[in-house]
Amino acid sequence: MKKTYKMEVDCANCAAKMEDAIRKIEGVHDARVNFMTQKLVLDCDEDRLDAILKEAKKACRRVDSVLCC
Repeated sequence: MKKTYKMEVDCANCAAKMEDAIRKIEGVHDARVNFMTQKLVLDCDEDRLDAILKEAKKACRRVDSVLCC
């Protein structure tokens, strides 16, 4: 299932790091974080969507607070 979500990204480097972190989550087939549009396009297993979103938010917070440029 492919869905699009609005999100805040500080820079293109952070967007790339967030993509990498989200792609490592079990059940995620693909993730695209677009810095210019401030959107996440997530392709993942529908039955794990809630758990994946929770893990993705945690991963993005970690990138934003720890790994941000």
